[in-house]
Amino acid sequence: MTKPVKFAHVVYQTRRFDEMIAWYRTVFEAEVVHQNPALAFMTYDDEHHRFAFANLSLLKPDSENPGERGDIGVNHVAYTYADAGALMALYARLKAAGITPYWPVHHGTTLSLYYKDPDGNRMEFQVDCGTVADANAYMASEAFAANPIGVEYDPDRLLEQYEQGAALNELVRLPQGPPSAIPFEHGMT
Repeated sequence: MTKPVKFAHVVYQTRRFDEMIAWYRTVFEAEVVHQNPALAFMTYDDEHHRFAFANLSLLKPDSENPGERGDIGVNHVAYTYADAGALMALYARLKAAGITPYWPVHHGTTLSLYYKDPDGNRMEFQVDCGTVADANAYMASEAFAANPIGVEYDPDRLLEQYEQGAALNELVRLPQGPPSAIPFEHGMT
């Protein structure tokens, strides 16, 4: 059985974007790794990000009840697997059990599969695509600023490549393609 090697991060959706960043900076002594008006990524240790914040005031400004909790709160929790082979083994095992991801996306820093449990709680199963230094450099780059969400990919095709013996570093290479839209109906980043 393939198990995660660590808990990676949690993503919050908020309408108090600046307040949340300030609070996590104070409470966790976290540093901002990347921030734009819509998204912020923070860490307090050697992980490239432990928290991410989605600014609903910008991303969903026309909400029917912007002052109520609604979409505010935990978007998803993330778990890291040892390598792309472990992630593909997990994908194959879950698919055989009738459990499929709602969003396969390569974020540039991670190769990720997003799932929902029976209650609709969202989780990300990911593998890092390089070192933490690589991820930090990418998150500080113009490429990440231009596309902080990533590119969707076909997990069946990636599984096939894995089963045919593709090198693990080939499996985590960022695919070419248009930036992925944020799937608000299911979760995000």
